[in-house]
Amino acid sequence: MTDTLGPANPPTSAQRSGELSTATRSLLACGVIAPLINIVVMLVLGAIRPDYNAWVVPDSNLELGPGGWMQITNYLVTGTLLLAFAIGTKRLLRTGRGSIWGPVLLGIYGFTFFAIGPILPDPSLGYPAGAPETLTVHGAVHSLLGLVQFSSLTVACFVLARRDEAPESRGWSRYSVVTGLVVATSYVVFAFIAQLVDGGPAGLVERVGIIAGGMWVVLLAIRLLGRSSQRAAHATALSVP
Repeated sequence: MTDTLGPANPPTSAQRSGELSTATRSLLACGVIAPLINIVVMLVLGAIRPDYNAWVVPDSNLELGPGGWMQITNYLVTGTLLLAFAIGTKRLLRTGRGSIWGPVLLGIYGFTFFAIGPILPDPSLGYPAGAPETLTVHGAVHSLLGLVQFSSLTVACFVLARRDEAPESRGWSRYSVVTGLVVATSYVVFAFIAQLVDGGPAGLVERVGIIAGGMWVVLLAIRLLGRSSQRAAHATALSVP
């Protein structure tokens, strides 16, 4: 039976390309949304949580104490959206430098957010107040995932910077390198302060890296969305007789 509601002619390859581009843009848009959600939730919860000092305490400790489910949910949502973004990145970057490792590293970065949702940290740096600061297996796994999170994003910055070394893209390439250095440095300094400086700004330093890395992902997603739109427009132009 003929479907009279469908098109009279089968879709052309250019039209199918446009449809694929729409799906890809939806996945890439997740890269804009995810870091902004994480940053806003992190800052708001850190500001309103009783007895929580964002200057000192890392953001993952917001999973503990009253209202911890909100930060857990934040990580799960952020991780899911970042994984979708990594898939969209792979669909767009099919060849050239970073076409394999860029999406893989972004996928690892997203997975760590998803994983640290249910894997809670140990109490540390005085929060929650009065809780014993003893090392547990889940706390150690959480810390390891945090290291993987910062490391994967750092390497992703460097890998994708190498993809954009053409003269017209050098500004973005340099920005990516600087972001990678900021993310890596913030983690090292955060770990140093947390271990050796009582009451030091460990939470602040960690947040510098989180925000710098998150905004790089947002701008990367916007940049890739622009490329996706150009490809869709090109495919549409080819379909016009």
